This record gives sequence, C-alpha cells and structure tokens, in this order.
Amino acid sequence: MTILNPYYSLLHLITHTACLFVLVDSHPDTQEVDRSEIRTQILLATASSNLKGKHSFTHMLNQVKDHQMIVTVFFLFEQNSRITSDFLPNFVAHKDTYHQKAFCGVYSDDGNMFLSACQDQNIRLYDTSRGGFTLVRTVKARDVGWSVLDVCFTPGSRSVLYSSWSDYIHVCSIDGESETHTALDLSPDERRFCVFSLAASIDGKEILGGANDGCLYVFDREQNKRTLKIDAHEDDVNAVAFADSSSQLLFSGSDDAVCKVWDRRTLREDRPQPVGQLAGHRDGITFIHSKGDARYLISNSKDQTIKLWDIRKFSPKEGLAASRLAVTQQNWDYRWQQVPQRALKKHKLTGDTSVMTYRGHGVLHTLIRCRFSPEFSTGQRFIYTGCSTGRIIIYDVLTGRVVSKLSGHDACVRDVSWHPFQDNIISSSVSFVLLLFSDYKTLYIVL
Repeated sequence: MTILNPYYSLLHLITHTACLFVLVDSHPDTQEVDRSEIRTQILLATASSNLKGKHSFTHMLNQVKDHQMIVTVFFLFEQNSRITSDFLPNFVAHKDTYHQKAFCGVYSDDGNMFLSACQDQNIRLYDTSRGGFTLVRTVKARDVGWSVLDVCFTPGSRSVLYSSWSDYIHVCSIDGESETHTALDLSPDERRFCVFSLAASIDGKEILGGANDGCLYVFDREQNKRTLKIDAHEDDVNAVAFADSSSQLLFSGSDDAVCKVWDRRTLREDRPQPVGQLAGHRDGITFIHSKGDARYLISNSKDQTIKLWDIRKFSPKEGLAASRLAVTQQNWDYRWQQVPQRALKKHKLTGDTSVMTYRGHGVLHTLIRCRFSPEFSTGQRFIYTGCSTGRIIIYDVLTGRVVSKLSGHDACVRDVSWHPFQDNIISSSVSFVLLLFSDYKTLYIVL
C-alpha cells in the first residue's frame, strides 16, 4: 500500500489496530420488542413454542445424533430453523489474503458464489457451491477512486454492480467466459462524487444508490438512464435498501442519523417527501438491512448501536429534532478517534420509536455493516455485525444480548455475510483477510 501523506499513514495505523473496548449492554430494554409482532414471527419461524413429543428439540437433536435425520431438506422448515438457530458457528478457517483492505463481501442469493471487493481495485468471485471456496474469476474494476466501496449481485447472479468515488455505477457481466463492463452515468451535480451503497431491484431493471451529496439515485437499466434523483438527506447517504421483493418501498440511512422510508408510487423528484422517518440514533448511520417483509429493518450507527425499526411506528417531530440536536453535538471523528465517553449514553432520545437497541460492538474507522441472519437456517433470530475490534458480533433479536463473539482478525471487520442455507459466515476485514466461520459446535439455548 502506498502511503500518500502523514494523514493516510495515521489512518492506516489506526484502522489496522483493533480497539478492544466496547460498551456491552448487560440488561437490554426489551419492553417494546416483547410486545411486537416480530417476536411472534421469530418464535413461530424457529418453532420455539409448542414443540412436544416427536417434534421436540431434544427428540430432533437425538435423531441427528443417531443419524436418523440425515438430509436437512427433509426437515420441516420450522424444524430446520429451530435446530440451526440453537447453534452458532465458532470454527474459523482462513480463506484468502489480499495485499490491501477487503472492503466488501457478500454471498449470492443461492449461496453458490461469493463476491469480494478489495482496495486493490480487484473484484473476486469465488465458487462456494458444494461447500467449496474456490477463486474462479478476478475482475479489474474500472474508474476506481481510492477503493471499490460497494458491490452486489444482480438477480440471477449473472452480473455484479460496483461503485466508487466516480460519477458512474458499473455493471460487469460474469455469465460466460468474457467480461462486459457497462458504465451507468448518474450525472451528479457534485464535482467530487461517490456512491456509498448499492441495491438492485428484484427484477434487475433498476439500481438504487445512495451518495455523498445526500441524494438517492435510481437508474433504469432498460431505459439506460437515471430516472430519479431525490434530495433525501442533510448529509451523506451511507446506506440504501429495497424493503421487499416488490421494489416499491425504499429505505435510506444517512450521516444525519435518520432512516427514511420512500414509496416509489408517490415519489416526485421536484417534491421529495418520504412516507415516514425513523429517528433515535445519536450519530450517523453506516448501514441498513431490511428483514425483507416491508416492515422491519435494522440500522448500524456511529453511536455504537444497532436499532431495530418497525415502519408502522414512524418518529414524531420531537424525535427528529432530538436526533438532529444529538448529531450536531458530536465533535469527534470515528475514522481515527476513539469513542468519547459522552457519546455512549444509554437513555433513549425523546421520540425514539425504535423497537430495540443493541449494544456490544464497535463502529469505528469505516462504514461497518450489519444484517439479519438467514430465514432458512435461523428464522432470522439473530442480528450479526462487523466490529472495530476485529470480531463478528451476533445478537439475539429478541433479548438484545450478545450470544457470540467470533474472533480471528487483527483489525476492523467491515462486512459480514451469512450463507443463506449453510452454517457459514464470511468476514471481510481491513486486515487484508477473508475468514470463514462454520461448523455449529456451540449450543445456544433459547429461553
């Protein structure tokens, strides 16, 4: 890595030194989540109630031990979720090492491929079918400023999208021997422009981007042009997501500490009005992830928390005002400073409508990602996140407690991805390393 000046030298040193101290909430407030519908959903999905006789967890576990239930596909969905959600991966295997920082890493929807992006401007594609992990293609990204910052598969995993400090989102076909690169011009007004977050619609026709100019961009691939530019936030838009497979509802999260919900059916470029706003964070939002039901989402924040939101409970004006005031009072930089004690306040802001708050991980140095665990294997019982300590932190959605800390990296873990069907989590770290955590050896008892 070439060090350009003392600032970059300092930043390189800091981001390669894991901070080992984070605030853990030993008594999470579960009052809201206890009476929420997500509790019922998860308990049903993981079959945590009314399991008796032949369908009891003990009986199923004994069958597994006795090799009477060999193939997971024959399990009832709830049985499979119940068993695997009671176990968490803790066996680590080194998978790959780069010469620069690994920024992004995500499984395809079917789990047969893994996509990785690195600061060396290379995008790597791995074959992860049948339990393997084999590098099958390396794509040299184009028009890269500093680093590739986000990547995602298009539906069907025939192409990959990537963004950087550039006016363009790039599409690269990976279906076949040859590569075809296409640059999608967003035509921004800013001279220095970056898309921090990408998402593709379920049909692959539209691409959603969040940028450093506070705007949301929608690019129509069939028309081959930008169709929407929405003045969405007061600061950088660090995270975007589609709420569900309909692609009608959009989520965005920003350094202004607010999550916003947008409806494509009523969205106008000349009068951009969200259908609702979610306030309660004290500092900028680094990532958001939808549960996929157009109702619940989670947000990761520089205030060192993850929050769970229900879009049926938008924040009132006093909540937005309280969050805005809290952000203006922040006078530290998460990229190279440690979290000041005054920033670790536990009491809720006025008007905070979040369903649950999770504390126990560090958000420093970079835009760290968090996600819901897979529906098939866990019933989305868990939230997992990267951490500035170099670990993966796994929370129980319903109790708010940290149920696992997966160690192995020497520096910040920026991205994490849980295989949609297998017991694997891959972490991407600024320590230049990809690690795979697998093999359910630790039993987590659901109480």
